[in-house]
Amino acid sequence: MSDQNSPSSAPPHKLFVLDTNVLLHDPSSVYRFEEHDLFLPMMTLEELDNHKKGISEIARNARQVTRTLDEIINSVDGRIAQGVPLLGPSRKLASGRLFLQTEAMAGELPAALPTAKADNQILAVLIHLQRQHADRPVILVSKDINMRIKARTLGLSAQDYFNDKVLEDTDLLYTGMHELAADFWDHHGQGMESWKKDGHTQYRITGPLCSQLLINQFVYQHGPPPFQAIVHTIDGPTAEIETLTDYSHQRHSVWGIVARNREQNFAFNLLMNPEIDFVTLLGQAGTGKTLLTLAAGLTQVLEQQRYGEIIMTRVTVPVGEDIGFLPGTEEEKMGPWMGALEDNLEVLNHGGGEAEGGDWGRAAARDLLQRRIKIKSLNFMRGRTFLNKYLIIDEAQNLTPKQMKTLITRAGPGTKVICLGNIAQIDTPYLTEGSSGLTYVVDRFKGWRHAGHVTLQRGERSRLADYAGEVL
Repeated sequence: MSDQNSPSSAPPHKLFVLDTNVLLHDPSSVYRFEEHDLFLPMMTLEELDNHKKGISEIARNARQVTRTLDEIINSVDGRIAQGVPLLGPSRKLASGRLFLQTEAMAGELPAALPTAKADNQILAVLIHLQRQHADRPVILVSKDINMRIKARTLGLSAQDYFNDKVLEDTDLLYTGMHELAADFWDHHGQGMESWKKDGHTQYRITGPLCSQLLINQFVYQHGPPPFQAIVHTIDGPTAEIETLTDYSHQRHSVWGIVARNREQNFAFNLLMNPEIDFVTLLGQAGTGKTLLTLAAGLTQVLEQQRYGEIIMTRVTVPVGEDIGFLPGTEEEKMGPWMGALEDNLEVLNHGGGEAEGGDWGRAAARDLLQRRIKIKSLNFMRGRTFLNKYLIIDEAQNLTPKQMKTLITRAGPGTKVICLGNIAQIDTPYLTEGSSGLTYVVDRFKGWRHAGHVTLQRGERSRLADYAGEVL
């Protein structure tokens, strides 16, 4: 947010008034405003106090914010009315000051707004500050859209908290693949080397495109026959690429499932590769994310015995932070949220839908579910370490970046983590496509040697589902 003007003409530093939801969303947000000043109304501190109890993520964030504020205030001796410098406590990340409300501030609100409501009291503080600091911009920062609308109708400045956004435009999000131009080999084929290794052809190519590629990115070219490969290494203008295993052919089927399109073939090449520890699959409903992941998991757990068991978890958004007072064990409580798992297991037990399983198939699905697939709640993941597991995180678009970090750091030696989601269907308040934890990890892990990503684009459920997706 820093201004690029020269020192002589630099405008005065802005004063940002923080809403409680910003602090609860990002506990380190007080250090994210660079040279500008921050103001915390007393009502923000009151709301923090109301959220501090419990084991939910919000409660943990509230406690972390309180500890951060305590550290900031203890960094100075004497009065805090003049503002507390943030340079020291933030380790030089922020150079502004933190102001706390030390006196009653009576801003005149319209009669229609009830003054007992916390949001309106924060708006009253904002009105008072705007009058007191007529020479500098006073801006409310809130994740609450309604709060920002109310502020603007009162003639006040308000904006969203942008620091957590990975991308402004999700169309720029890494897709994991790159289409090669028709004249690609003309520009990159001179001096090319090729050799065979483990049944795959490897190419060493040189040209201008190589420096733009990322490790584990897929490259493809249309044509008879189509060309599909994965980038292995990049060294300046030189890259090594390797042809893929063709999982669209029945002889390479995974637990009876074959890839129905190019992106599914790419996904299988990541899911079945033991060198890749972290896979992210994005896609609309019906693109096959869960089915491909489970098929690869069952093959590697039951046939190849590469992993000990499959652990599947998902965000239980509709019941809030807790999985509720449903009877039974943790797995039985998670049962209602795992309908997608059972649907896919039924398909896998029927050999991809080619045979009727009947009661026997359903019994086998239940048996697999109980023996080798464990269903866990996200609420109890903190502090655990998973050794030699195949960990599937479903509906990952509803996780914040902080929750995503908590989950992925659970992985111990020999564990593979797969994140599935659709960033167009976010159910968590205050999360957007640009600030979702799934968007965050796709962007941060791209180009790492042991991670891969694919955005699935074609629905493969049925002609009815495809047509409904187009016209409804």
